[in-house]
Amino acid sequence: MIRRALPVYIELLTAVVAVGVIDLLWVAGLGEPAIAAVTVSTTVEYLAYGLFLAVPTGVTVLIGRRDGRAPLSPVIRTGWLLWAVFAIAIAVPGVLLREPLAALFAGDYELTAGFLLVSLGGLPVYFAQTIADGIVKGLGNTRVPMRNALVCSALVVTLDPLFIYGLDLGVQGAALATVIARTVTLAISLRTLVRLTPRDSGDGRLGGEGGDPLAAGGGGLLAREGDGLLAGEVLRTGLPMSGDFLARALVGMALVGIVAGFGTAELAGYGGGQKVMLAGVMVFYALRQAAMIGVARFEATGSPLWMGLGAGAVVAVVLNVVAVPVAGLFAADVGPAVSFLRWMPLYLVPFGGLIAVGGVLQATGRGSRLLAATLAGFAVQLPLAYALSAWLGVTGVWLSMAAGAAISLGLAIGAGATAGPGAPAVASDASAVASGAPAAGPKASVVTSGAQAVSPGVGSVRRGFAPRYARGPAPRSTRTAADPPSGP
Repeated sequence: MIRRALPVYIELLTAVVAVGVIDLLWVAGLGEPAIAAVTVSTTVEYLAYGLFLAVPTGVTVLIGRRDGRAPLSPVIRTGWLLWAVFAIAIAVPGVLLREPLAALFAGDYELTAGFLLVSLGGLPVYFAQTIADGIVKGLGNTRVPMRNALVCSALVVTLDPLFIYGLDLGVQGAALATVIARTVTLAISLRTLVRLTPRDSGDGRLGGEGGDPLAAGGGGLLAREGDGLLAGEVLRTGLPMSGDFLARALVGMALVGIVAGFGTAELAGYGGGQKVMLAGVMVFYALRQAAMIGVARFEATGSPLWMGLGAGAVVAVVLNVVAVPVAGLFAADVGPAVSFLRWMPLYLVPFGGLIAVGGVLQATGRGSRLLAATLAGFAVQLPLAYALSAWLGVTGVWLSMAAGAAISLGLAIGAGATAGPGAPAVASDASAVASGAPAAGPKASVVTSGAQAVSPGVGSVRRGFAPRYARGPAPRSTRTAADPPSGP
């Protein structure tokens, strides 16, 4: 699991740097309005991605469940159809409403609106890259998405100064450079996707004879009977992840408002501390993706819960060791940021466990329970933040974060240990699932039909959120020995 999580960590770290920090560094010479425009625009793009996140997440999980057991083409085709729908539904209104959006966040909104015109117009490219990466991750390969993120980052570093200063395009040049970098990366990614995607029995390789990387089987993007049901399954699987993403973004905004009441120094310390902590928190999200991919593919993953708790402890120790020198990179007065980081171990340990466990719940069709646990934690955290901050000052906000994470983790563990009504079908014979053979019981048909994947047994989830069986060899009908899915 760690070997799978490491490339995801590098991918996440690189992608954030490429979209945010690099653009900010290059436009810094244009003045504070330019910095504000990039900051606001990347925040809007972040929220737009949260709306779309359900699609690549659902595609990754369903590809993992089907790989070696049922045709992949229907899932891939459905993923691209949903991409087209969401890309239009989000990008077009975003471009048309760019000025009102910019005015919500910035007084001098013209620069921000100009950036949004390009960045929101380029969302279909960004979304397409997440679909391509999601398909490859479903096949168990996390190295290709890492490579894509590194390529994109390198292109942004190269193109930003050319477009911002060389062509004198200013802030819009930064947005244009990012969109072009993503377009080139997507072209590389789609070519790799054609090579890595296995043949489906009777359907041919992804893209068919014409080599169109957006096609899935001979019918390309044309809808087929049953696609509506599969689209619903993709969205049901992925929507809890979108909900979790957006809920965290909104609660983060609320906390900014509370901390701002204690003055500029505390707000700057919170912002700087968050930037420092981000590199560590990405470890948890890498573990979540690795757990989600492994469990969806019926592979042994160890114990994501204990890995997450351990990662939280390690990250907390490292952040406290480097707190003073690193916080100095973001603010002259390091006191507030260091104080924030000193309190964060209480938050990071349960938060690490929560995020890692989330991958198991997502892969086993219980993402809604994870979302419910997250929302319950927030329902306690926000009132507690107001109450404790009135008594203990800004320290009360940090304590409320720890309390919310601990409550969410406890509820998530309970959700993972009990299947309950409405849980996905559970195979009574783990070896049958691993080999692709029909399992015993009334739900067995889901394995062979491919209409709904069978989740790992409940007993495996009770024992530390880890399936205790390995995935067997895939049938020849859906895998070719010459083209393994996990190759580079």
